[in-house]
Amino acid sequence: MASLSNKVIWVTGASSGIGEALAIALSRKGARLILSARRTEELDRVKQNCVGEAQLLPLDLTAADTLDDVTRKALSLYGHIDVLINNGGISQRSFVHETGMDVYRRIMEVNFFGGIALTRNLVSHFVSRKQGQFVVISSVTGKYGTPFRSGYAASKHALHGFYDAVRAEYWKDNVRVTMVCPGVVKTAISYSALKGDGSKNNKMDDLQSKGMPVEKCADAIVNAMENERDEVYIGGKEVLMIYIKRFFPSLFSKIIRKVVVR
Repeated sequence: MASLSNKVIWVTGASSGIGEALAIALSRKGARLILSARRTEELDRVKQNCVGEAQLLPLDLTAADTLDDVTRKALSLYGHIDVLINNGGISQRSFVHETGMDVYRRIMEVNFFGGIALTRNLVSHFVSRKQGQFVVISSVTGKYGTPFRSGYAASKHALHGFYDAVRAEYWKDNVRVTMVCPGVVKTAISYSALKGDGSKNNKMDDLQSKGMPVEKCADAIVNAMENERDEVYIGGKEVLMIYIKRFFPSLFSKIIRKVVVR
């Protein structure tokens, strides 16, 4: 089992939800943290709840022209980085026919392009040190799509293809990839989810309100990091659907069309 003590871990999307819970859990493991998100005041609040070292590095994953400079700043904070946790993301609450293309593009910019830009910037650093780990917060919707989440599911599916390639290309350099697929977790993600016109959903979904406690999810992710798991599924019965789709695709199609996801 790999120790996280004294590891330099960069967490994006650290201002709330899974990112916040991960930051606190990792700080208790003795990690040295770099906390990133757009809202500096929220990052500072999270930092106050961490123990040990934590540096703040605001970023906007949609500002592609800033991400090279942000990566250089991240590397300068402790002199190196051991782990990047790509957690920054945004969800969706709309049917395909009512969703503007600008909404799909924004989801892809945040959930896919921003994270892989940071990965591309860091991979040479990991290779030069012959160690490094990318931890990617995907979703069970990275394994199967559901109604009302077409763009969100597409962005998460894209992550799996990209990081499967990263894992295969750099395994000889001791660069590890851990894909994390949470199910329904009780966070505020449904509030900031985009509706078809690009406006925020601004409410807690019934399903989300009954989800797994975020602290429990964070503990499971930390365990997957320590064990350098390639892929881990975290949740309840929604995880079972991954296996139903894999082994009984026709049955999956019949079930998923009836699923209520809002």
